[in-house]
Amino acid sequence: MRRHLTFPCGPDTLIGTLDMEAATGSTGILLVSGGREIRAGSWGGQAQLAARLAAAGIPVFRYDRRGVGESEGTDPGFLHTRHDIAAALAAFRAAVPSLRRVIGFGNCDAAAALMLHGADIGLDGLVLANPWTLETDEADGEQGTGAPAAIRQRYLAKLANPREVLRLLTGGVNLAKLARGLRAATKPAPRSALVDRMAASLARFSGPVTILLATGDRTAQMFEAVWPSGDPRVQRHASSGHSFAGEDAQSWLLERLLEAAR
Repeated sequence: MRRHLTFPCGPDTLIGTLDMEAATGSTGILLVSGGREIRAGSWGGQAQLAARLAAAGIPVFRYDRRGVGESEGTDPGFLHTRHDIAAALAAFRAAVPSLRRVIGFGNCDAAAALMLHGADIGLDGLVLANPWTLETDEADGEQGTGAPAAIRQRYLAKLANPREVLRLLTGGVNLAKLARGLRAATKPAPRSALVDRMAASLARFSGPVTILLATGDRTAQMFEAVWPSGDPRVQRHASSGHSFAGEDAQSWLLERLLEAAR
């Protein structure tokens, strides 16, 4: 069963979608979209995920934040979405009175937003996928591709490609550029003030937390480069898809969310 509803966020009206079976459990998932992505997600991926969770007895609430999709208002950017998330959580609880626990799930900057605000709005657990670690709302090509972890990943991929190795051996590679790249790859990853805020806010969160990383994803690599390596909450999947595209990765993501809801 899927129904659409409206709810207030200050003076603005936001649009949400509720997926649930007629007989549902007491735990739900609040799905927070990343970037300026509408609540259906890339290629409808979030809508499909919500339907699969609902079929397993987990109600799911998705919404468009202010200024995105069908919702009114001005987009505040992910750093300032506390009120949007809190309003969506209140609407979810009102729509499904049987809920006792709500798990927040977000990918990329939605994960960062949940890390920043989850401790203050009444969520009971968090599932954070490929958290965004840059201060900007959108990926900056130079910042993203220039991160040491991303550079190392690119060079490893090139060394595994016989054609690239042949280019190196036959002089088809700019050695000065290669040297600059290798120097950049050995630099320690810079830790931004945003990461410090995310870590401090997450430390205040009293519920269970799961961090999911697609090991081939550049955003996940950037997160790993600045996050404690021994964090037991981190789980990894050998996927290059930022949104865990592909049936195997999607099934893995679904299982992790079901585990969190249980």
